[in-house]
Amino acid sequence: MTKNNLPRRQFISNMAIAGAGMVLGLPHIAHAADNGKPALLGGPKAHPGGFPGWPLFDKTEEKAITDVLKSGTWGRLGGNVVSTFETEYAKMLGAKHSLGVSSGTSALYTILGAKDIGPGDEVIIPVYTFIATYNVVVLNYALPVLVDTDIESFQIDANKVEAAITPQTKIIMPVHIGGSPANLDKLLAIAQKTGIPLIEDACQAHLAEWKGKKVGTLGLAGAFSFQASKNLNCAEGGAITTNDADFARTCYTFHNQGQGGTTTSYGTGTGTRATNLRLTEFQGNLLLAQMTRLQAQAKRRAENAAYLSSMLKEIKGIYPAKLYEGTTMSAFHLYMFRYDSRHFDGLSRETFLKALQAEGVPCSEGYGQMNRNEYVTGLAKNKHYLKIYGEKTMNQWLEKNHCPQNDKLCGEQAVWLFQTMLLGSRADMEQIAAAIRKIQKNAKALAKL
Repeated sequence: MTKNNLPRRQFISNMAIAGAGMVLGLPHIAHAADNGKPALLGGPKAHPGGFPGWPLFDKTEEKAITDVLKSGTWGRLGGNVVSTFETEYAKMLGAKHSLGVSSGTSALYTILGAKDIGPGDEVIIPVYTFIATYNVVVLNYALPVLVDTDIESFQIDANKVEAAITPQTKIIMPVHIGGSPANLDKLLAIAQKTGIPLIEDACQAHLAEWKGKKVGTLGLAGAFSFQASKNLNCAEGGAITTNDADFARTCYTFHNQGQGGTTTSYGTGTGTRATNLRLTEFQGNLLLAQMTRLQAQAKRRAENAAYLSSMLKEIKGIYPAKLYEGTTMSAFHLYMFRYDSRHFDGLSRETFLKALQAEGVPCSEGYGQMNRNEYVTGLAKNKHYLKIYGEKTMNQWLEKNHCPQNDKLCGEQAVWLFQTMLLGSRADMEQIAAAIRKIQKNAKALAKL
């Protein structure tokens, strides 16, 4: 699944820092580039400048790192920086408890460990997600149950979740893909009806909201990632949020080698399985520094996304990802839209992406078809899974992983833009739209390449 994690991270790390145009509020102007020759055919770029680089930092981050360096306390045991971050992050999200961990994957792994997920258990996840969502289930030798995608929103199809539940289902784990909330009203209703805990994979969704409440606070727990490409970034890191004090303590114990408190003394923990997934003081202080910008950046992304969507909706064959009615804020870690080649004279998505990149607009086709990837389908032949579940069950698992809407989305339609692009100006958004209009007007010529 290497293909699945390269587009977002690789493009973000390679973007150039914009030299100008960082101020919102510019008028919506027409661009001559709309009617020009596509850059892929030798014309000028519709977006000749750069987009903001990532990460953004200044002396605030420099001081955060040197303060920890000089303190001589670099790990959380005996320190107080990580606990300060946890308090501030919980406050920012409106959660009662937060726990810093070593990555978003670690957050999910800790949650599943705290729920004692293991062989014979099933966990419902979306098929359209980063591979970590799948990996944490498989690391526990539980069975990942893949649910098809709502093609309009790119999110898990909440209307298909209930049919995927069996007596072995122990967790429902939707992912807020791209930073936009999944259909939480529907998912929470299913969780309440069945008594199955809802875990929010909010690794891409910092400050996203559902009906005014931050995601990651509506289910039993939420998981967040602070990996280098994320909207809140300390290179690697993660956090768990929950309103359940007992569950918060169990998560702490699991991530701290089975020991409670703030030391590694024996006999203070609960449960029988654990590991070390602690966040460092360096990471905690870097996150506190980055949090000083997070809300302003989230506001800029949302404003630019709304402006871009208003223009793209006017282009036939371009469909911005639907936001569910309960969404009061999307984090827009990704700006996602669907591309319909029928409105571009049959121009393939592959060529459309090449043409858009040539116009100076970084983009990607996004995730691949997880249910068809050899890394995932190979689970059916895994010796440990065969021992636990048997060949018949694993073959049935393969057959159930038929996700036609996701196949269509991944194979033909999905297009991603990236969060740093939404930190640009209104002029940048206008030039993105102009680039797509130019490609559409010249689709026949481009199709001959």
